[in-house]
Amino acid sequence: MDHYGFYTGKIFDAYEYLGAHIEGTGITFRTFAPAAGRVSLIGEFNGWQETPMDRVHDGNFWACHVDGAKPGMMYKYRIYDRDGNYFIDHCDPYGFGMELRPNSASIIRDLYAYQFSDGDWMRGRSDCKNKPLNIYEIHFGSFRKPGPEADDWYNYEELAPILLPYLKENGYNCVEVMPLTEYPCDESWGYQVTGFYSPTARYGTADQLKAFIDACHQNGIGVIMDFVPVHFAVDGYALAKYDGTNLYEYPNSAVGESEWGSCNFMHSRGEVRSFLQSAANYWLKEYHFDGLRMDAISRAIYWQGDPARGVNGSAVEFLKYMNQGLKELHPSAILAAEDSTAFPGVTTPVDQGGLGFDYKWDMGWMNDTLNYFRTPPEGRPEAYHKLTFSMMYYYDADHLLPLSHDETVHGKASVFQKMAGEYDEKHAQIKAFYMYMYAHPGKKLNFMGNELAHVREWDEKREQDWDLLKYPLHDNFHRFMENLNRIYLDHPALWARDYDRKGFQWIDCHQEDKCVYAFERMSGKERLAAVFNFSDQEQTFRMKLENAKKYHVLLDSNAPYQETGATGDMPLPTEGVELALKPYTAVYYFVE
Repeated sequence: MDHYGFYTGKIFDAYEYLGAHIEGTGITFRTFAPAAGRVSLIGEFNGWQETPMDRVHDGNFWACHVDGAKPGMMYKYRIYDRDGNYFIDHCDPYGFGMELRPNSASIIRDLYAYQFSDGDWMRGRSDCKNKPLNIYEIHFGSFRKPGPEADDWYNYEELAPILLPYLKENGYNCVEVMPLTEYPCDESWGYQVTGFYSPTARYGTADQLKAFIDACHQNGIGVIMDFVPVHFAVDGYALAKYDGTNLYEYPNSAVGESEWGSCNFMHSRGEVRSFLQSAANYWLKEYHFDGLRMDAISRAIYWQGDPARGVNGSAVEFLKYMNQGLKELHPSAILAAEDSTAFPGVTTPVDQGGLGFDYKWDMGWMNDTLNYFRTPPEGRPEAYHKLTFSMMYYYDADHLLPLSHDETVHGKASVFQKMAGEYDEKHAQIKAFYMYMYAHPGKKLNFMGNELAHVREWDEKREQDWDLLKYPLHDNFHRFMENLNRIYLDHPALWARDYDRKGFQWIDCHQEDKCVYAFERMSGKERLAAVFNFSDQEQTFRMKLENAKKYHVLLDSNAPYQETGATGDMPLPTEGVELALKPYTAVYYFVE
């Protein structure tokens, strides 16, 4: 390891030196604990009795070699304070495996035992800027469950043959998994991390996770993992006060503790930067993840996520350096930022002054759109421009449209329940809502259950309510979403020019009283018109398009499923055509 690079926050391979590594007939253990008085290794291989570790390099690192230690064995570091008195047993910050909670030992893993078979996929993958990207977000433990108990889980390999056919049949080409780095509390969903290099033991071993990703790739499905580079769990056996001092976190609680009660990483320290960007590289390189969704980036950009407190310059520089380095190492990997701020240049390349992400979650679009559909029909004329505002800023960044897990929990109601009105009205509106989303520029992300018109909020302890498909309206919506996904994947007008102003044009965005919207999506070879009536009354609208001779219906949210896309060509005169739009309806027209 380049130790100078480690201290200055320049390296992406710290895990190849630190942690537990097979060497000869045993394992070499190394940890970074500069303030420790002494460090011992305890584990299954020594009866949990102390094996002293030696200071190495400049005295800030500790190491020892244990013959007879082997993969699968558990271990911890016993770290004594400066005076050599108080000690605490820690899991390995660079450990490649961990026990299932509430236990907390690290587990020795052979990083290179699994042999991938996804060479063709890895050579051909892309960041999808000019391709469709339709992401299905899942919580691994609650998509499907083998039993009724909260901790009944399929392992990584077991879920693959259940999940992959579903993704392919339903028209998703990428799956995003909520954090799989080890975490102690089920209710944190993985966002309170203890093991930044350890796949959670809830769902199996490191090799089983690699097998899952391999299977996804062999089925044409990309895999993105949620990654948390801003904060970590406070559990005493993990990173907090690792060597008796604030090694990873800020010493000042005013900036050191997050709104979730976790510790904020001190990104001004080179050792912390090397830790995090090495972890990001680790998941992309060793596990073949196709991208990382970076959580809570607004809390890195601004102190505590509050623009009034100013920009955290060190954290911003960290993001720039990490993203630039990751793109050099993995040019085709996707880096997406969960960022709700107006900070400029989030998706601008670093060499042009930006942060270097590929995509930014469009939280503004999400909030405005959902608020609009919560609004009763009589209030929508006044709220009309909540749906036009997104295009005022859309091209400031390369946006991705998310309907994530965060919008289906904690009293927010499911997406279906957010729709105003009674049950039947909700069903009509959610179809029109999704057609608006899929026609709007930007890549797509949809959380599991949304495609079922899920009624209850998501609960990590229960699987999705698949029984809903026994009910005609929910089954109809599910089949509708399958059809919509296919249309999205098959029609370049909906994705080829997502980030090119020539790919979008308003037909009419001034029908406030009617709650009618109309716009075009174009690629080099294809032209689609999308028309929406979000009122509770039938509305007439004259669709007038330049340089168009004919059109036909591609998808009508109000048509029976089996009739969608079944209309023939109709002439489109220069003066336009009068359309009669039913209440809560959306229509895609193929235009020539």
